[in-house]
Amino acid sequence: MIEDLKFIAKTSGEIIRSYFGKTFSIEFKSDMKNLVTQADKESEKAIIDFIKNKYPSHGILAEESGSQSIGADYLWVVDPLDGTSNFAHGLPIFSVSIGLQFKGETVMGVVYDVMRDKLYSAEKGSGAFRDDFKLTVSKNSMIEESFLVTGFPYNISENPENAFEKFIAMTKASRAVRRLGSAAIDFCYVAEGVFDGFWEVFLNPWDICAGKLLVEEAGGMVTDFCGEPITIFNNTILASNGKIHQKMISLLSER
Repeated sequence: MIEDLKFIAKTSGEIIRSYFGKTFSIEFKSDMKNLVTQADKESEKAIIDFIKNKYPSHGILAEESGSQSIGADYLWVVDPLDGTSNFAHGLPIFSVSIGLQFKGETVMGVVYDVMRDKLYSAEKGSGAFRDDFKLTVSKNSMIEESFLVTGFPYNISENPENAFEKFIAMTKASRAVRRLGSAAIDFCYVAEGVFDGFWEVFLNPWDICAGKLLVEEAGGMVTDFCGEPITIFNNTILASNGKIHQKMISLLSER
């Protein structure tokens, strides 16, 4: 089944790539910050049509169209274009993220980094990969030497969970903090050892599902800001190589 996830992620990625740098329609979901484009919609349609045709009994939770057959044993959790603002402004950092859950546990996940043409994949108990290369998290154990990544929610003006204060604390404590604009890619880079840690507030299930599994299968840790286990519905997410996890928890909990 993992090959099906890979296939449809790359297929939908090709749809997105065909629109990049061209003219396309843009709509606003709730305010001027939260965009949806023609590419989002066509990518999601391709994924949902594939699932319905091949796995008609499976449930779907997708960013643009919501939930369908949500009580099914298998649930596909779909972000058809993670990083829509980047895409809409011509910044080539965005992805397709698809996770598959069985009875509430994520068992497979793929993230397709569209413009780099890199496919990240993981199966429960089988490791994480970038194409055919097996991934492992970084070995750095010093927060002072850590390269971190984060993101901000659309309601950042309200400073939820003291997001600004946490950003300042992490920036002061670490070597550097980046913000790429695609949570799914952030997870992949932690799994790959590019970043030592990633945190964010108010992500959605489709932002978390595949990426969480990738980090865990690469030997990392994913918890809430208190170090407790999470589901894909948690409000606070902390992913790391495991070695700096407790220090990141301390920094996040102080603010």
